[in-house]
Amino acid sequence: MKKLKYIFLLATILPMLVMNTSCDTNFEEINTNPNDPATVPSTLLLAGILRSSANEVQNYFLAGEAASCWVQHLGKPVYNDSELYIPRQGSIETFWNVFYVSNINNANLMQGLAEEEGNNDMQGIALVMKAYAYQLLTDTFGDVPYTEAGQASTTGNTTPVYDDSEIVYAGILDMLDDAMVLLDGTGTIDAGQDLLYAGDYMSWKRFAASLKFRVLMRVSKNASAFNVQSELQALVDSGLLFTSNTDQAALTFLSVSPNANPYFEGLVDGGRTNEWCLGESLVDYMLASDDPRLAVYAQEVGGNGSGNGYVGKPAGIANVGETIYGDSNNVSLIGEKYLEATQPAYFMSYAQLKLLMAEAAEKGYISGEASTYYAEGITASCLDNGVSTGSLSLFYSGGATGLKQIAEQEWVALYMQGNESWAEYLRTGYPELPLAIDAVQPSIPSRYNYPGAEQSLNNANYTAAADAIGGDTLVTELWWQN
Repeated sequence: MKKLKYIFLLATILPMLVMNTSCDTNFEEINTNPNDPATVPSTLLLAGILRSSANEVQNYFLAGEAASCWVQHLGKPVYNDSELYIPRQGSIETFWNVFYVSNINNANLMQGLAEEEGNNDMQGIALVMKAYAYQLLTDTFGDVPYTEAGQASTTGNTTPVYDDSEIVYAGILDMLDDAMVLLDGTGTIDAGQDLLYAGDYMSWKRFAASLKFRVLMRVSKNASAFNVQSELQALVDSGLLFTSNTDQAALTFLSVSPNANPYFEGLVDGGRTNEWCLGESLVDYMLASDDPRLAVYAQEVGGNGSGNGYVGKPAGIANVGETIYGDSNNVSLIGEKYLEATQPAYFMSYAQLKLLMAEAAEKGYISGEASTYYAEGITASCLDNGVSTGSLSLFYSGGATGLKQIAEQEWVALYMQGNESWAEYLRTGYPELPLAIDAVQPSIPSRYNYPGAEQSLNNANYTAAADAIGGDTLVTELWWQN
């Protein structure tokens, strides 16, 4: 594109020089349109990437109806095909397109522009957002295009091969390593465009380091291949990990549509709050432990102040309208905080990092006490929800029982973070959730099926990928899951 720009300029200027070489005084000033810049500053692409990423991880038709329902955080008193493990295919297509066609392509463009500008910080941010996008894609599909992805505008390749997911994870880790080097305070980050950290490059560096910790834990089933222990300890020693809730990667939405939280726009503005409730597994678990977050996560049956307590819906009842759970007055609806217009979308929380650190310490990957990290993770989650730990026990058992405790508390802390809670449930195997009552699959789904467009437009590579992972089904297991 840069060469084409220069060629175009030469083709425009040369005839003028031939006609009158003496009329070049103030040529650039006279012939430059100030309202049509030749090059877009890299930072102007950032807000769009962040906003579309946040909207997609809060997409209630996929992250909500599929992922959050599959881990039984949420339930549907009506329109509950997704609970039976029948996701909306159009929403899967949108998810793929948002991260590939929009975000990764725009991040590539942003990175290239930033490189031309000598803007190290914006190059680093572009790599972080690409790493984040690729993690979501490979977490939810398995093998995906990586080495040939995003080349349509540069090489004309519109049929990229799919890479083994272990190669994708290795690439993600490399991108995050490069980002942490580039994020050195060199360059400009427009605070108005940086909806996540308002131009603070060190906050982006902490996000990169913390995201790398999460990716390493995701691939820790193959710890030796990814040097998990040494890499995790290096991150702990670096001092770059999140240190509090103020560091976490959480994008706060605006108070009005179309830039409000999608759950607010779809459920509150759309008048559909009674089409969603909490899952029985989550409600019962939190009631048993007297968890103060339950009053934030859920509304009392009949609305807050009713005194009727909290009731969740069992997962996946085909004819739900014929049961008491088909009446939203009999179940707990989503808590008011999580339906607010400004409720953030979490790219990664401090609470999750601490609970991952607890697991890493228990497994001997990092130094420090697992019990301390465990208590810090629960406390961070409670504070993020505006409550104290109260009577919630922070006692940590250690060993296999301790790992179960950590995984279950991470499951609770990842409420309304559908894709991430689903991925961590699959990785740890906890909590032990029941199969949906009228499930149309033999197990809780472990991935999304590839979009239909890939089957028609990239069939050869799609077929090879489907064969490589053991079939393009919702229940094909991913290599890193428990």
